[in-house]
Amino acid sequence: MPSLTQVNRPPTADQVLKTLLETAAGGPLPQWERVQSAMQIRHFETGGTVFLQDVAHPYVYGVRSGLLKLSYLGEEGDEWIKSFAQEGRFFASIAALEPRGRTSFMVIALEPCTVEQVDYRLLYELASTHLPWSRALHALTMVFAARKEQRERELLTLSPEPRYIAFRDAHPELEQRIPQKDLARHLGLTPVGLNRIVVRVRRGLGA
Repeated sequence: MPSLTQVNRPPTADQVLKTLLETAAGGPLPQWERVQSAMQIRHFETGGTVFLQDVAHPYVYGVRSGLLKLSYLGEEGDEWIKSFAQEGRFFASIAALEPRGRTSFMVIALEPCTVEQVDYRLLYELASTHLPWSRALHALTMVFAARKEQRERELLTLSPEPRYIAFRDAHPELEQRIPQKDLARHLGLTPVGLNRIVVRVRRGLGA
């Protein structure tokens, strides 16, 4: 199986899912033209909603450009940001990919975005008849699982400052693009608390 580093290798801007899936499969994918013809290219302005929480939406996305946030909403309207997706990344609500499943979170554009959208049911059909497609979906599922495991570990084992440093070191290109209030929600902090940590860390680095 390809390594997670290989699967996350930045693809070209106009074929994100093709590059990710073929890398995951370890080679060309049979009947790719079926996916290409079914793929939708969608554009969103800042603040646009890709999909809402608790809706039927069995689609997989690849990000050609822009930045999006993936968020859970509580009963009182409170927001918890689970992750971000930028150029070259893919995302989907795993819960919504199950038969009669529904999304467990919502996705909002933080910048003007262009994304590729593919119906997972087509990918599953191809995986049922072609081994390379089966390998590709398995590898991408492992990427989802690895991201979730890392996120849980950081929230449960790291104190706020190391949690911020871990995010900054893993995603140095995103810190300046994400509004501080959204980054704070992602890290489980208040905006004021995060600002204090950022100032302290920068002073410590001599910035």
